[in-house]
Amino acid sequence: MSETDSCWWQRQAGVLLHPTSLPAPADLGSMARHFIDFLDQSGFRVWQMLPVGPVHEDGSPYLPLSSFAGDTRLISISDLQAEGLINDHFSRGDSYDPEQRQLLAQVYSALKGSDKHQAAFSHFKAEQSGWLTDYALFRCLRRRYGNLPWYQWPDPERHREPGKLAALGWELEYDMGIECLGQYLFSIQWQALRQYAAQRGIRLFGDLPIHVAHDSADVWCRPDLFDLDVTGQPREVAGVPPDAFADDGQRWGNPLYRWDRLEQEGFQWWIDRLQHQIQHFDLLRLDHFRGFEAYWAIPVMASSAAQGHWRQGPGEKLFAVLSQALGPLPLVAEDLGDITPAVESLRRAAGFPGMRVLQFAFEGSPSNPHRPHNHTTDTVVYTGTHDNDTSLGWWQGCSNDTQGLAMAYLAGPSEPFPWPLIRAALSSVAALAIIPAQDLLGLGSEGRMNTPGTVGGNWQWQLEPNRLTQELAHRLHHALVISGRAG
Repeated sequence: MSETDSCWWQRQAGVLLHPTSLPAPADLGSMARHFIDFLDQSGFRVWQMLPVGPVHEDGSPYLPLSSFAGDTRLISISDLQAEGLINDHFSRGDSYDPEQRQLLAQVYSALKGSDKHQAAFSHFKAEQSGWLTDYALFRCLRRRYGNLPWYQWPDPERHREPGKLAALGWELEYDMGIECLGQYLFSIQWQALRQYAAQRGIRLFGDLPIHVAHDSADVWCRPDLFDLDVTGQPREVAGVPPDAFADDGQRWGNPLYRWDRLEQEGFQWWIDRLQHQIQHFDLLRLDHFRGFEAYWAIPVMASSAAQGHWRQGPGEKLFAVLSQALGPLPLVAEDLGDITPAVESLRRAAGFPGMRVLQFAFEGSPSNPHRPHNHTTDTVVYTGTHDNDTSLGWWQGCSNDTQGLAMAYLAGPSEPFPWPLIRAALSSVAALAIIPAQDLLGLGSEGRMNTPGTVGGNWQWQLEPNRLTQELAHRLHHALVISGRAG
């Protein structure tokens, strides 16, 4: 994507905040609209978030149960009440229902009396039939078998025997209807939110993980597209070699693609996946872009991710097919980590902007690409990402040498951290600057969203109510105006 063919590369700024981090109720309703209003008042034009698919028990948005479904936890109860689809006294009950099934069951009954919604629901199911029915059955079976992954189900279900699936479709018709309804409600509320944002000049910036979860409807439905053995287990799994985040590398555990089979099918699965996401977002961060040039394959029995090896990815062939099918691709390449000249060449050939992270800027030589004087307009600059500590937490934890270099480079910051780093991001020549909400609020490590390579305690940070004040909006607007980024 070039500067000349996209309004994205007008100089602007945005905020990174996942919807689950909104103040309660963290959903697609009033708090999301309030956040959009705050962005508008401040002069920001972009809301960036993490993937919004349904999550596993660990809550990671990067291991969704489906690449196509939405997270029903984000459905707004108050908006459904305003539509008259549930009564004003609806209660979730004594225990938290993470899938909102009690809510969905009530709406399912109410829908029978609404010709308008019945017709729209039927249209939605027909339009999304390529993934929706399989996903609904997947969720119902997963619940039936105590949330065990699909590869631990009985053989007929695990191997998708047609006769068994047909019988299950009849047996689970009501429960599958509830699952489909959840996706319908997510879709209509998402599109309403996107319209609300567009009316205020705010664009939604999503995130597309390169890999999918092993325990997902994607792999259960198309195991032939992944490198699995006859029992459904991966032969090798995804990860990265040792890097700044982990001395032994990271073992993500995702199954690897059979790129040869995907290519034989004209990459249709990827076309469908990207087309679906483009219908929800104006721009997408293509996670782990490096893996499209070459990916780190870890033998499933290896004791450490460091025992992996590089395998060749699909490269330009994939992006040429995607571009031909979908037109100009609204993608930003997450080109962090072990970036070789071949990876950089692929990014430039595809025409995707890259990423620069200021927390990485004050290490190594002056040629460090994250240092502001090396930025280029075809990049998105961040103070930090969801995988980093907050900028204040980073500052408090980095070495004296790093602090000294940063202070010298930033001209002896007179403002408390992280404001010097925020101003450096806004002053960069990068066309788009993204600031995590935690940095705008000056939060320390207590605001960290994720620590790579760890299990537990991640993805839980939530914004406290009333922190996005008019005073903060005014301060941010002034900073955006003087840096030429105010929308």
